[in-house]
Amino acid sequence: MRKVHSSVADALAGVLADGMTIMSGGFGLCGIPEALIEGVERSGARNLTVISNNAGVDGIGLGRLLATRQIRKMISSYVGENRLFAEQYLSGELELEFNPQGTLAERIRAGGAGIPAFFTRTGVGTLIAEGKEVRRFGDDDFVMETGLVADVAIVHAWKGDHAGNLVYRMTARNFNPMMATAGKVTIAEVEELVETGSLDPDQVHTPGIFVDRLVHVPMPVKHIEQRTVRQRSEEVA
Repeated sequence: MRKVHSSVADALAGVLADGMTIMSGGFGLCGIPEALIEGVERSGARNLTVISNNAGVDGIGLGRLLATRQIRKMISSYVGENRLFAEQYLSGELELEFNPQGTLAERIRAGGAGIPAFFTRTGVGTLIAEGKEVRRFGDDDFVMETGLVADVAIVHAWKGDHAGNLVYRMTARNFNPMMATAGKVTIAEVEELVETGSLDPDQVHTPGIFVDRLVHVPMPVKHIEQRTVRQRSEEVA
């Protein structure tokens, strides 16, 4: 099966639909599948449920889909960098399902592993546990969380080969690998496309069996979410 597609539009063709659930990898603005997100924007698909650790920032990443009102619901952990997100949520325009970050990661991992639900101590006795089953194991209460599976998972990798094997780099390993396993269809954008067999098998983070489509996106823009610099001390002349 041919996995490598010539363009983002080609990679997304026939996959997107109104009302579907999309997982989008990355952490902050690091390792986000920005080219594929822009492809979703151009597709015009609406009423989307998006599962992502955060919602990008205004005008970048998933912030673009918020600006076009294509997202109906976010399943997220941290959304504090996006003013438009806050405005839409507070006005009732956007539905939000908050998750502790570790719980969100495990829900995605569980979905990819075929585990329908699990119990965790995180969130017991808080708003997170409202309406969910709470069961006692030993001396502690645990809340049940369900696994997450998406219609489409879009991920960003550093390297990929024609068979779909993926290697992530540093912080981009946050959420991308587990989301690649939890999509009914997984589409990856890769910075470097290499020949099959050239990747060290011990360095492959996502085996190609999980990846359905691949698009080469060389030299992507690497955004800095929070630019922090140390103030220079003034020297006395």
